Amino acid sequence: MTKVIVIGAGVVGASAAYRLAQAGAQVLVLEANRPGAGTSGISYAWTNAHRKPPLPYHALNVNGMKTHAILRDELGATPWWHGGGSLEWTEPERWDSFRANIEQLNGWGYAASYVTPAQVHELEPDIDLSVLGDAPAAFFPDEGWCDPVVYIQAMLSAAIRRHNARILLGARVVDLLMHGDRAGGVRLADGSVHEADVVVNCAGRWTNDAVREAGLHLPMAPTPGLLVFTPPVACGLSRVLHTSVVNVRPDGAGRLMLHWDPTDATLSLDSAVSTDMPQVRDLLARVKRVLPGIGEVSAEAVRLGIRPIPGDGFTAVGPVPRVSGYYVAVTHSGVTMSPFLGLCLADEIMRGTERPELADFRPARFFN
Repeated sequence: MTKVIVIGAGVVGASAAYRLAQAGAQVLVLEANRPGAGTSGISYAWTNAHRKPPLPYHALNVNGMKTHAILRDELGATPWWHGGGSLEWTEPERWDSFRANIEQLNGWGYAASYVTPAQVHELEPDIDLSVLGDAPAAFFPDEGWCDPVVYIQAMLSAAIRRHNARILLGARVVDLLMHGDRAGGVRLADGSVHEADVVVNCAGRWTNDAVREAGLHLPMAPTPGLLVFTPPVACGLSRVLHTSVVNVRPDGAGRLMLHWDPTDATLSLDSAVSTDMPQVRDLLARVKRVLPGIGEVSAEAVRLGIRPIPGDGFTAVGPVPRVSGYYVAVTHSGVTMSPFLGLCLADEIMRGTERPELADFRPARFFN
């Protein structure tokens, strides 16, 4: 039986563990903290293939969306995934880009259609339409959002209970265990070693921390993402909104999650965040403009996530050159793509089937 170590119990690692174990591997998941403790648990978690050119990258995201849906048939329920689509409108200076995006998505067969203010009101009655004004608005019915940690638990539970995978928490990987030019396992921070036939690095922004050999490091370009959470509010919002004022989605139990790209631009990777910082107050004021019925509200929580983005901005999945038995899987769009990437890794590692969907996204592009 092929022994596989999966480094990291985020969305990508959990999906990889499930699919590899399902394919017959003896899987050991090594997690430095707890499942979902990293970026996966601090994610806007919008499942989409929206504004993700070029076409191969868009298609990779679409495959992720489709595989989320397949899991419902496979597992009987997907309580972590919330559909309903998304609504978007933007600032006047971006209207040309907005329309070009809709045209491109339609050309690629992606569901995207313009909606009138009356239709916006029908979809989300709590929106103040004066904020929309005469901006073009669009609806993307196949999009949604995810509870990442609930998803992680489901994948790990299926891997462990159905396919005898194991997970070890508090296991921080600090290096590969090498046998010549082959990865034969890993070494942990406590000095212990775990041997395997294949090592799959799904550690996200910490991908390079698990390998001391600098020649095996991926170039990374991480960016910060600020998320603000309200307490439960009297609001019927049921889908993702991307607006000219703020981005907001439900977060369960009546809470809302707020995000805004211009706010991220004011922060660094090591910014200290708190519920009373000016950026948080600004986001709360913005969401009240869109959803005035929530009234005056303070932030219940604030989190700063660090997106694990490879150096050129695109997903990196597959074997690493110059060493056999070592794979990496790192991507910014992990919540959307992870169900599909898990299938791809199982096909390639356990069945020897090279997935053409990954052809443009191999780690080898970073190594000369």
